Amino acid sequence: MKKYEIVKEHKHFDDIIAKGKYIKSKYFIIYNKESNFEFPRFGIAVGKKVGNAVIRNKLKRQYRMLITSNKKLFSKGVDYIIIVKRSSLEAKFQDLEIELKRTLEK
Repeated sequence: MKKYEIVKEHKHFDDIIAKGKYIKSKYFIIYNKESNFEFPRFGIAVGKKVGNAVIRNKLKRQYRMLITSNKKLFSKGVDYIIIVKRSSLEAKFQDLEIELKRTLEK
């Protein structure tokens, strides 16, 4: 992911979550909302209940890699927030990728 493709500000996260649509999955929840940009933007949130900082950062790295390798599945002009669930800890990377593809094709 490029720097300009990242949603960083807390108020933008809150806005997307409050006003956007969502898709639930076994491993994550994806919120999405239309934006004025010509490219998709992404935010990844992992709560403290999932694990310590090392585990949370590992999951964020995995999800960034999933996003980068499957960018064609995401619509242009849409902001996405991915909230990672605790069940992602037990999943293999391939399982996460399959679930992401299945979820976005709905």
